[in-house]
Amino acid sequence: MNASLLLRKLPLTLAAVGIVVAGLWWANRPKPIAVAVAEIDQGKVESSIANTRAGTVEACQRTKLSTIMGGRIEVLAVKEGDQVKKGQLLMKLWNDDQQAQSRLAAAQMNTTQKRVNEICGLAANAEKEADRQASLKERGFVSGSREETARSEAVAKRAGCEAARAEVGSAAARLNATRVDQGRTTLYAPFDGIVAKIVGEVGEYSTPSPPGVPTPPAIDLIDDSCLYVKAPMDEVDAPKISAGQTVRISLDALPKQNFPGKVKRVAPYVSAVEKQARTVDIEATFDDPKSPGHLLVGYSADIEVILAVRDKVVRVPTSALQEGGRVLVAGSDGKLELRTIKTGLSNWEFTEVLDGLAAGEQVVTSLEREGVKAGAHYKLDEKTAGKK
Repeated sequence: MNASLLLRKLPLTLAAVGIVVAGLWWANRPKPIAVAVAEIDQGKVESSIANTRAGTVEACQRTKLSTIMGGRIEVLAVKEGDQVKKGQLLMKLWNDDQQAQSRLAAAQMNTTQKRVNEICGLAANAEKEADRQASLKERGFVSGSREETARSEAVAKRAGCEAARAEVGSAAARLNATRVDQGRTTLYAPFDGIVAKIVGEVGEYSTPSPPGVPTPPAIDLIDDSCLYVKAPMDEVDAPKISAGQTVRISLDALPKQNFPGKVKRVAPYVSAVEKQARTVDIEATFDDPKSPGHLLVGYSADIEVILAVRDKVVRVPTSALQEGGRVLVAGSDGKLELRTIKTGLSNWEFTEVLDGLAAGEQVVTSLEREGVKAGAHYKLDEKTAGKK
């Protein structure tokens, strides 16, 4: 009777044990890790390099003007922000003394010229008289000594004429020298542009920069009709860059915008601004100078040089790549699979896949999360599920 009862209770006991075991397994089972994934697709991949420090918008022509000599500012013909034309007067120092010297030199030159007219006129008359005396001598009306005297007098007067003409040349040189001196006290625009800054006011003393001593210029003139971007590139990237390459230019003043351009120039030397920071400056121009709108010289800018482009290729987010070209693939069995792939072009956003992945597969991008490794059970992060 007892044996029969035990036989009837055995299935219930085994079922209870099974439930307990299943409950223990369920309680201790590996919990799936939430992972962010990206779906492999086809698209464009570029290989590019960018500047190491912020670049700057520069003007094709910019000059910082100062007078050659110092003096009190008498005329400021422009103000900051004015557009000026080539040859336009910008500033003049007091130079009344030089103007007086110039007027004196002009008067002396005028006097000398009149003396030339007088002396050379007498020389011409003396030569005519010498010719007349020579004719009379041939006919026997005058002696040979009289003809020689007339000829000697004509030669002397001609020499006096030439000397007077030389004095006119000297007077003209003195007059020109006074005008050159006046040029030391005036500033004219060497090209069309905009006056960026003026140092000094009417009545103040303007001092030119002596050699080796930096002094603010009197007038900073910028040609804002022609602008380019100058930026430092790491020296290891310099051999990859050449004039004519395509670039993307971005400006801090115009966020989320890029402007196409071309490399204009690569500096022929390496700059060592800081220790262990050797760079090569490159210059880039905008394909359409009007596309950024009105730019200010000095704006911060970045240059991204496009080295190569691949269109319609299988690509993987670069953030999903691990060392050795490996990725974690979200397997259909609910586990993460470690896979080694062959890569091609790469940038900070995408890397070209030559072999090892197909469009439509999903790779893990949240590699920094704890427990994310090959063989781990996973579940899709709700924030990224279904996103490419």
